[in-house]
Amino acid sequence: MKFRRLCLALSLFGVALGAQADSLRVITHSSFEVSKPLLADFEKQTGIQVELIKAGDAGEMLNKLILTRANPIADVVFGLDNSLAGKAEEAGVIAPSTLKSDGRKARYSLPGGLVSTDYGYVTLVYDKAWFAKHNLPLPKSLADLTLPAYRDLLVVENPATSSPGQAFLFSTIHAMGEERAFAFWRKLRGNGVKVVKDWGIAYNTDFSHNGGGRPIVLSYATDPAAEVAFSKVKITESPVGTLPLPGAVYQQIEGAGLIQGGHERAAAEKFIAFLRSKPVQQDLQTQMWMYPVMQGTPLAPVFSFAKEPAAHQTPSAQEIRAKGQDWVKRWTQVVLK
Repeated sequence: MKFRRLCLALSLFGVALGAQADSLRVITHSSFEVSKPLLADFEKQTGIQVELIKAGDAGEMLNKLILTRANPIADVVFGLDNSLAGKAEEAGVIAPSTLKSDGRKARYSLPGGLVSTDYGYVTLVYDKAWFAKHNLPLPKSLADLTLPAYRDLLVVENPATSSPGQAFLFSTIHAMGEERAFAFWRKLRGNGVKVVKDWGIAYNTDFSHNGGGRPIVLSYATDPAAEVAFSKVKITESPVGTLPLPGAVYQQIEGAGLIQGGHERAAAEKFIAFLRSKPVQQDLQTQMWMYPVMQGTPLAPVFSFAKEPAAHQTPSAQEIRAKGQDWVKRWTQVVLK
C-alpha cells in the first residue's frame, strides 16, 4: 500500500515526456543522497535515466560549473545555496526555471533562477565526552574561542572551497560588522584554528568524536539527530551538541537549477519537481539531514534531537552577492597568508 501511494505521489509530476531523455546529467555536492527506490521510481515514471555526478563540496562544485560553462558537464545542479547563489548568477551558469507550483508553498526561496529544496543551519558542534573528560566549560561566545583555554580546539572549513565555511564567515560578519569580524578571525588564527578543505574532512577526520583531535567543529544543527540515528546501539541522548552562539548560526537554503547551456531542459525541470515532491521532502531529512522546504511536510521523529536554532545571523542574498567574494578574499589574506 505504501509503495502504491508513493507511485501515485510521484506520478502527479512524473507525466512521461513526449521525447524521452536517454540520460539526465545531475551534478551535486558530495552529500547528496536520495533513497534508491525513490530515484528508481522517478526513472520508471518519467523514462529519464539519471546520471549523478558528485563534485565535492558545493563551493567546489560551483567552481567546476564556472570553469566548464562553455561546454557544460551537466544539465541540472543540486546543492547551490544562498551563500553561492549570487556568485552563480553573476557567472551566468544558471538558466531561469519555469517550474509550476503544485499548490504547496515553500518556506524559503532563492534568487538567480534557483529553486529551493531544503534548508538547515550551519553552526558549531561539540563533542560532549571530550568536554566532560577535560572538565572544560563550553564557550559562551565566539570571543571565548580566542582564549588560551580553547587553543587548538576548533576546526573549520575554508570559505573559498566550502559552503559551510563560507556560511560561518558570513555569519560572523553579519553579527559583528566587517572590521570586528576580521579582528576576531585574526585572533582565532593566533589561537590555532585549523582550516580544512571541506566538511567531510572536518567532521569525519578532525572532529574528536570521530577520532580526530578537535572537539569543536563547524558543521550542522542536525548533527545531534544524525548521531542518534546512526548509533550502533540505541541511545536516548546524542553524543554531540550544538553551540548556537551569536555570530555562529547561518541559515543555509539549498536549491536546484537548470544549467545554462545544458541539454534535456524538460527532464531537468521534472527532476527539480521530484526534489520538491512529498516523498523526497520526507526522505531528504534522514538522507541529507536537512529540513524540508515545502510547508506541511512532517518532520522525522529523530528530528526531536535537532531543534532549530532560535536565531540566526545570515546576511541578505543581495549583500552576499555584492560583498561575498571580497569577504572571502580578505579572509584568505587574514587567516591563511
